[in-house]
Amino acid sequence: MITVSLCMIVKNEENVLGRCLDSVKDAMDEIIIVDTGSSDRTKEIAARYTDKIFDFAWINDFAAARNFSFSKASMDFILWLDADDIFTKADFSEFLRLKQELPNGIDVVMMRYNTAFDEEGKPVFSYYRERMVRRTIPHEWKGRVHEAIVCNGQTYYAENPAVTHKSIKTSYSDRNLRIYEKQIQDGETLSPRDMFYYGRELYYHKHYERSTEVLTAFLSDPDGWVENKIEACKILSWCRSASGNLYGALEALAGSFLCAAPHTDVFRKREPGSNGSVLFDAPRAEICCEIGNLYMRLEQYRNAIPWFELALMTREDAKSGAFISEDSHGYLPCIQLCVCHDRLGEYEKAEEYNRLAGTYRPSSAAFLQNLKYFEQRRRS
Repeated sequence: MITVSLCMIVKNEENVLGRCLDSVKDAMDEIIIVDTGSSDRTKEIAARYTDKIFDFAWINDFAAARNFSFSKASMDFILWLDADDIFTKADFSEFLRLKQELPNGIDVVMMRYNTAFDEEGKPVFSYYRERMVRRTIPHEWKGRVHEAIVCNGQTYYAENPAVTHKSIKTSYSDRNLRIYEKQIQDGETLSPRDMFYYGRELYYHKHYERSTEVLTAFLSDPDGWVENKIEACKILSWCRSASGNLYGALEALAGSFLCAAPHTDVFRKREPGSNGSVLFDAPRAEICCEIGNLYMRLEQYRNAIPWFELALMTREDAKSGAFISEDSHGYLPCIQLCVCHDRLGEYEKAEEYNRLAGTYRPSSAAFLQNLKYFEQRRRS
């Protein structure tokens, strides 16, 4: 059985740190907490679980703090978590099983990260992350913000366990945005990954024009990761939509599957006879739903319907590393098809799609409200 060091970086996490450590402590062989400047009871709480608590002066660099935390590990593998992450009881048991049954020769373990949930607590948004790495292989965290670990070796995708993100925050600061802008001010070049996340941060803070500029530059960079490119098309669409440019928003979404930057091999598909132009990928369910939603806003319900139908036909590739919205593959297109057919007076089809939506999320407020609506229609 492998041994595991849990390495965490924390700052002012007194409200969630105990919850996190309670959920994982009995599965860990070592717990390392690196504090980057807490002014609350974080270190006091950490001391209930471990005596391996270290201070690290905050230098606006998450990767540097993570690398420091990893340097303190001594077990076979290193697992990382944020303070507002947990293992559910089921995932705790699965992690114990993973420790016992991890195949020989594995260096990197990818685990699902569940970050959004439906009314019944079922994950509806997730993606895979490099969650556990063998301590003795070369590895390094990179990126001041939205850091990622760079490592090579035999990779294993674990169906279970997953890590559950349970944030209690009700608002988010502009810390990440300020770090990126300080990086630019200091003359440091942003990597393609940084450009993507900087553009996303700008959107979150409603700097739509600047976000559009940054994301457009990122999309023209041949070295960007395809999954980030597809996501960038979606965020660019949101920027245009927020500015009232719905047709421009549609154009941005279409860019996620139409011919894009030539003379690069970083994209997945190449169109025969396209003189070197490439495709990011076939339309994703998430993109199809976004297109359908825009047509609905334009009250073009006939145009919206085939996009939601296509979303239902797509299959997710969880191992691609993409952000995956479970709702976009089932519940969301069904509930929107219900609305579209209702607007067109096609009530039987509308009710049929609402029933199908209920098979995905039977406790959904929209589904339950629609049940009442169709019942009232039949009575009238």
